[in-house]
Formats: sequence, C-alpha cells, structure tokens
Amino acid sequence: MALSLDPLPGGFGAEVSVDLAGAEVPSAELADALHHHRLLVFPRQHLNHADLLHAAARFGTVDTDVDRTYAVPGFPGITTVSNIVDNGSRVGIYDGDDEEEWHADNSFKPELTQATLLYSVITPEAGGQTRFADATRAYADLSPALKERIGGLCAVHSIQQLSFRQEQASGGQSSAAAGSLAARPDVEHPLVLTHPVTGARSLLLGSMVISGIACMDRDDSASLLAKLLAHTTSSPYVYAHRWRQGDLVIWDNRATLHTASPCDSSRHHRLLYRASIR
Repeated sequence: MALSLDPLPGGFGAEVSVDLAGAEVPSAELADALHHHRLLVFPRQHLNHADLLHAAARFGTVDTDVDRTYAVPGFPGITTVSNIVDNGSRVGIYDGDDEEEWHADNSFKPELTQATLLYSVITPEAGGQTRFADATRAYADLSPALKERIGGLCAVHSIQQLSFRQEQASGGQSSAAAGSLAARPDVEHPLVLTHPVTGARSLLLGSMVISGIACMDRDDSASLLAKLLAHTTSSPYVYAHRWRQGDLVIWDNRATLHTASPCDSSRHHRLLYRASIR
C-alpha cells in the first residue's frame, strides 16, 4: 500500500495515516519517507511492546545499548520515559518539569543514533510538547562565509558536561548522572554532518552536552555555538508536537534537534516508550 503523507506545519515533517501494527508497508518506503521529511508522526496507534520493537525494526537495527535503569524487561531496546513517581521512585528516565536542553540523542556516543521513536501512552492535558528543529534547513540558510568558517570544525560532546549542566539547571537532578551510561568518555563530532543517505548537510548541536569546539578559544567557542543554536532553534525551523494518546513519532537524529517543553508533573502525568535505531 502507498503511504498517505500530510505535511506538518513548520516546513518539514509529515503525518502518516497507517496502522503500524497491521499494515504491511514496505520498510524501504517508510525509511525513504523519514529521510525525505526528517520527522514522521503516526497518529492513533495501538502498540504493545512487541509491536513497538517491530515498528522500530522497519527503520533499521534497534539499539540495545540503552540506560539499563529504565529499560523495559524482556524487550531489549525499549526505554520508559515518564514524569510519574511511584512509591518515591521514578518509573522512567527523568522527564522533569523544566525545559529540556536542545539535543540530538546520544551524541555523547562515538556512533550517532540514526533515528528515535517515541510512543505516547499517557498524555498530559497541558505542557509536555516536544519541539523539533530542522537542523538541515537551518544549515542551508547560513551565509556562505559562516558555512566556510564551520565546515571543518568539531565539537566535544560530553556526558559529564551534560550531567553537570542538568544539575545546575534543575537543582541537582540529572538524567545523565543517574543513568548507566554516565561513565562514557568525551567524543568529538563534526559541527556539520553530511547525511549518509541523502547527502544533505545539517548542524549537530546541543545546548548542554557540548563542552566546546576543539582547538578553539573557550569564549570564541561559546559565542559561535550560541549563535548557531539560536539560529537553528528559531521559529522558522521549529515544529512543536502536541502529544495525543497513541501518537508514535520518529525523527532522523542526524538531521534534527529536539527538546521537551515543561510539564507540571504534580498535575499532569506523561508516559512514553522510546526505541532508537543505530
């Protein structure tokens, strides 16, 4: 069957009308749609954990190197994301009341995550949106001079830096510090990525995970990174997704950035399940 794709507001992304648990859409067609649109929304899904893993596998190899603290037992590669606290313990990876940092998933790893899926089970009535930035179109709109300046630069991505910045921002709470990935060494990634499938270039940034640009003065590095992030996350390049129960969203992690909007956990619960493609 052919995919029915409706463009999302914001200049990138598409909503897909298909039942991922039942319809046999060719995996190649799904992957092509993701590479072209960079973000896909599948509304009104009814997925159990096995269905979610099956859906993820249609886009590539599911990454099982996840934070074991909130991994779903028996379903390698699925992680619980939630702001719910049960008997004093969080049921999922920290999903706080404050604004999350802009980032690409797992940029502190040597190999970047190709894509991430989030499936919504409990949806807040207010807040908790996920915002996505089109890092591909943002790069395309840079001036030729700025493209030339950043073309050969690499940034240092550090989970220790992420942990420190999260603790600063949230009064001592950090998803990075609490997780089983916290001892990862720093890695370097190019500021400008070339997509291995489409050949398009995009900006790889992070408001907390990057400690600086390699071989650059700290102040100059901070100024350049702030300028690039402000440009990439400005309104012309951002789509804000308001979650509905049963939404499954997948994004190309090599072409976008994302962040979670605040959600008052004392009034509104949210529960999602996450899988990634390596």
